[in-house]
Amino acid sequence: MKRLSRPLFLAMLLALALAVRLGGSVHPVPLDPKIDAAKCLECHEDKSKGKHVHSAVAVGCLSCHEVRVNKDVTRVKLITATPAALCLTCHTDKKASDLKGKVHSPAVRDCIKCHDPHQSANEQQLLQPVSGDKGENLCLSCHTTGLNVPEKGSRHAALDMGCNTCHVTHKVGDRTQHEFAYHLAKSTPQLCLDCHDAKDAGLQKAHANQPFAKADCVQCHDPHQSRRPKLMQAFVHAPFEGGKSSCDTCHEPAKNDKVVLNQPTPKELCVVCHADKAEQIEKAKVPHVGAAGDCTDCHNPHAGKSPGFPKPDAVNVCLSCHADLAEQGKKSHLHQPVFDQGCSICHMPHGGDNYKMLRAATPNALCLECHGPDIQPKRLEAEHMVAIFDGTVKLPENYFAKITPLPIKYGLGHPVDKHPVKDQMDPTDNSKIRVAVNCATCHQPHASAKSDLLVKDQANNIMFCASCHKDLGR
Repeated sequence: MKRLSRPLFLAMLLALALAVRLGGSVHPVPLDPKIDAAKCLECHEDKSKGKHVHSAVAVGCLSCHEVRVNKDVTRVKLITATPAALCLTCHTDKKASDLKGKVHSPAVRDCIKCHDPHQSANEQQLLQPVSGDKGENLCLSCHTTGLNVPEKGSRHAALDMGCNTCHVTHKVGDRTQHEFAYHLAKSTPQLCLDCHDAKDAGLQKAHANQPFAKADCVQCHDPHQSRRPKLMQAFVHAPFEGGKSSCDTCHEPAKNDKVVLNQPTPKELCVVCHADKAEQIEKAKVPHVGAAGDCTDCHNPHAGKSPGFPKPDAVNVCLSCHADLAEQGKKSHLHQPVFDQGCSICHMPHGGDNYKMLRAATPNALCLECHGPDIQPKRLEAEHMVAIFDGTVKLPENYFAKITPLPIKYGLGHPVDKHPVKDQMDPTDNSKIRVAVNCATCHQPHASAKSDLLVKDQANNIMFCASCHKDLGR
């Protein structure tokens, strides 16, 4: 007997599993195909009793389920192919593909990861409360916030009040605003001031009597936990790290509730220490116009969650000016470095020598820094980070966990074996390029409406390949 190939066997196994799932589970006793909800509740009364019962239960079981009888086998299944599709027949306002902004990942396709579809002891029919320790708190089944605080670190007491004290899970909107990017109940600092009184003498003393009520608290403080005291952010400006006793490095005492610097302008103050950056901005072959203003246009002078303290964060610091890129952020498929880590992974924000201020002279040299077959980022153990581009770019220590190196050898190997990824030279004259090829030939660097970030938002199919390989389109 001829053996099935492994791919064919796996395909058949998948098809069988899908057929079983779509067919529904076998009911333990035969049912009348015209059964009504009252009959269901004779056995499943517990589904209609609880502190918080789904309103659909009152409509009737058959609003979500259907009974199929084939000979002597009774199956009960959902009226849609997936639970999420069923939820969206009523909760249309939660459909991720129609929402503009960052959607909480379970809400994209897996409603019952958080909600019980029938009843629960918790509001919104959540499977567990959103407060308490790991094992009790629903959010902590995915998130580790507040669980592993370093010995000399700090933890926000608000975590014990429950995640919904600050967060509204399904809240979406302009992802360039913290309120929507992190599903906050309201924007900062208003959210913080609900608990922390800016007129409190202790808080004012802690801030060296400098005005802080209108500052964005999360620029300097991590709202959850920190390896530093007082919830200080992961990266702290050296003068600020010395505590309030070092504030006079940059500040005079406040006057009329306003900050007073000890230099005429922020830029003049910054270049006292950072003259090298001023020189880079001035001499760059490809200058960054935005870098010509005050340093505090882009940088928080005290602290931040990423190196260089970009404000409000490493992504939105650029999007506030580059509106065209912000618009790309509304597409379905985003390049993770751009919209999660920051533009400065690929671009030199103070100006550089390469096209578009890129950190490498060619597209391939840039892309293969992360996607190449021999990626070896430098580990920075003390900072819990890794570094690329000769140490000039720092990334979270788990950054490469989800990046699969491309099997490229001698300029060949992507997207299929032997496919070129670099310029193909003329065999009769090796100084001439016969076919120009690089990563940007097929991919766009920021975002796409389709998967794989292919140019012109094209789908990954044979027609895309036929745009170069004309014989495939025949």
